[in-house]
Amino acid sequence: MCVKDMVADRFREICRKRGIKANELANLAGVTPSTVYSMLDSRRRDVSIVTIKKLCDGLDITLGEFFSTPTFDALEQELK
Repeated sequence: MCVKDMVADRFREICRKRGIKANELANLAGVTPSTVYSMLDSRRRDVSIVTIKKLCDGLDITLGEFFSTPTFDALEQELK
C-alpha cells in the first residue's frame, strides 16, 4: 500500500470513529468537499502535507497524532 492510500485510510478511520462524513470533514477543515473527495480517491497519487494539516486541524488533532500509528511506523523507506 502506498503512503497516499494510507493517509486516505487513516482519515476514513478517524471519520468513521467520529461519525463524520467527507462533506463534514471539509467544513470542519475549511476546505472544499472536492479537496476531501480527491484526497480519498485511490486514483489520485499525491496529497499535500498542507491539505493533511488542514484536515487534522479540522479534526482537532496534531500531525503527530495522525501519523503515530503502527501502519505508518512500519513503512519502508521510499529510497532503495
